Amino acid sequence: MRFMSELTSKLVSEQQPQGGTSRRGFLKLMGGAGVGLTLAINTPFSLANASESPEALNADGDFAPNAFVRIAPDNSVSVVIKHIEMGQGTFTGLSTIVADELDAAWSQVVPVPAPADASRYNNLAFGPMQGTGGSTAIANSWEQLRFAGATAKAMLVAAAAQAWNVPASEIRVSEGVLSHASGREATFGEMADRAAQLPVPEPKSITLKTPDQFVLIGKSVSRKDVGKNDGTAIFTQDFKLDGMLTALVLHPPRFGATLVSFDDSETRASNGVVDVVQIPSGIAVLAKDYWSAHVGRGKLKAQWDESGAISQSSDEMMAEYRELSQKEGLPARNDGDAAAAISDAATVVEATYEFPYLSHAPMEPMNCVALVKPDGCEIWNGEQFQTVDQNNIAAVLGIKPEQVKINMLYAGGSFGRRANPHSDYLVETVHIAKAKPGVPVKLVWSREDDVHAGYYRPAYVHRLRGGLDAEGNITGWQQHIVGQSIAQGTLFEGGMIKDGVDDTSVEGASNLPYAIPNLNVSLTTTQKQVPVVWWRSVGSTHTAYATEAFLDELAAKAGKDPVELRMQLLKGEPRWQGVLKLAAEKAGWGSEVPEGRGRGVAVHKSFGTYVAQVAEVSLTDSGQLKVEKVVCAVDCGVAINPDVIRAQMEGGIGFGLSPAMMSAITLDKGKVVESNFHNYQVLRINQMPEIEVHIVPSAEAPTGVGEPGVPPIAPAVANALAALTGKRYHQLPIKLDA
Repeated sequence: MRFMSELTSKLVSEQQPQGGTSRRGFLKLMGGAGVGLTLAINTPFSLANASESPEALNADGDFAPNAFVRIAPDNSVSVVIKHIEMGQGTFTGLSTIVADELDAAWSQVVPVPAPADASRYNNLAFGPMQGTGGSTAIANSWEQLRFAGATAKAMLVAAAAQAWNVPASEIRVSEGVLSHASGREATFGEMADRAAQLPVPEPKSITLKTPDQFVLIGKSVSRKDVGKNDGTAIFTQDFKLDGMLTALVLHPPRFGATLVSFDDSETRASNGVVDVVQIPSGIAVLAKDYWSAHVGRGKLKAQWDESGAISQSSDEMMAEYRELSQKEGLPARNDGDAAAAISDAATVVEATYEFPYLSHAPMEPMNCVALVKPDGCEIWNGEQFQTVDQNNIAAVLGIKPEQVKINMLYAGGSFGRRANPHSDYLVETVHIAKAKPGVPVKLVWSREDDVHAGYYRPAYVHRLRGGLDAEGNITGWQQHIVGQSIAQGTLFEGGMIKDGVDDTSVEGASNLPYAIPNLNVSLTTTQKQVPVVWWRSVGSTHTAYATEAFLDELAAKAGKDPVELRMQLLKGEPRWQGVLKLAAEKAGWGSEVPEGRGRGVAVHKSFGTYVAQVAEVSLTDSGQLKVEKVVCAVDCGVAINPDVIRAQMEGGIGFGLSPAMMSAITLDKGKVVESNFHNYQVLRINQMPEIEVHIVPSAEAPTGVGEPGVPPIAPAVANALAALTGKRYHQLPIKLDA
């Protein structure tokens, strides 16, 4: 989501040199005697009421959610994490930022999920909204959490200086212990109550560390999202409440169909079934357990009105999109006169690229637990879009958003699926629970539901034309993108769609960095009943492939080396060049390629992070594509945790290889063909290539790594395959016989 990336970049650019305060770094810290030290960090972007006092601890010792840092008398350091942990490492990365500035021992740090409350826990890149997306978790929290840790440390030091009657400058802090040359020592917990009673320091008095002073930042400390390796981690699917019912929903067979009538007599007689409830999106079957609900749902007899439903097949839709790509689109970028430059070119290259719908296919399909009570509603969920979900749930129940309490659990993946502007599966759960007030309801989507019922990465067609002069220089570039809008009809429409152009459809193309004098990017937005939403790396999922594969075609036609051509076109873009040069050098670009292999390159920037990848591919004896090795270089600013960064690059490469090689959602007369992993193929572990990840050293503010590893891999593989076979591949997933 480029508009989020741009906001994040703006926030980063507003930072003053380290050691000073930022223009948005206003802090308000409040302490309570006898309950440890609790800090509430507010900035102008967080929309928090600076004069509001934090809540005290609950009687049972639970953390009262009005702060980012709490230091308890038991010497634990709780870091309140406002972003979901779905495998991308937020619990670890955000805790590391606080712990380093605080000089806490890593072992004493405990991440605590934040409550849903945008007044205190909004995403600074999103504005007055709490949520996770656009690879913004680290970027938007970087300065905010550094000040949280540094201010806590300053107050602890002041407390020790007061207690020991020594100058604060003589106090040393390391591994959660305050000490003085006289031999006196105290843990954070021992000094917390005294620190909580001191006046809050002025922001201008807080000094942040310089990079050479970092202790934990830049180190591969152990992860804090514990319990995943021994099964003790609690995901929504694991969550249980007394008296809880399990619900499954029968959805329409085609998108756009509506329910006419249904017969639930056999379902109600089925073992374990408790109730059947009609909701706007279908028919819900409630039972004592999942299997009973599944069997009962299978006995429903429903009549659907499909007169307004989609009836196209994928081939028909792609043919329509190809035809539209030949026509005029709305301008997303228009530098110079691309049409004239191409008309006057010595050589013209044309290509049309096609991309299918894609399912997110997280390992944990959609699920949610809801309890509707007289005074509101409580939710347990792998929660990604707190503010959006609160508002949508409140609208269903006719209550205020603050009456919707959301408990954020671990999520077994999302890739954008749980960040739904319509809150589809949460709204389904609440509609069902509304019919059973006082009874907790767990909605479970099966894998088949997850694949059949939407939402998807939109299908797209790109038509590109490029012009070369007699010396092989690119003189013109035209790119027309055709596909559905993700933002249209959502609360994000105003911020993401400008002059009819959805930024999520064109990002990665409209901001192409290559020095091409005449460059035109246009968009035609289609209207389909198929529900769509962002998918890991959003627009760059398709724009990176089209731009990087087409650039290789131009390089081949011009007789130029793909890396050298990119380096020439990236003059004045040192960070782009930096990752490209590093990946090429580490991959041995220019050296002899092993027998039977092809080597290809791609470079892309998304969400503020620069990634270059070089892929080596081969063909098996049976003629199947095999990705042998990938060398990846990433520049994401300060590397908070190198191990997490490597893991995210590796995971992004594996994720991006699926649509490159095998994944596709296809329609047959409007019905989704695929249903589970047997026919919606994703990459298996035995298909993973050897991967090297090289991190560019940097003192720049950190940017996200959850998504940027995805876009370059498909074009790098396609370019490597072209080098091996001499053929160009214009459709994903790649079909060798096409």
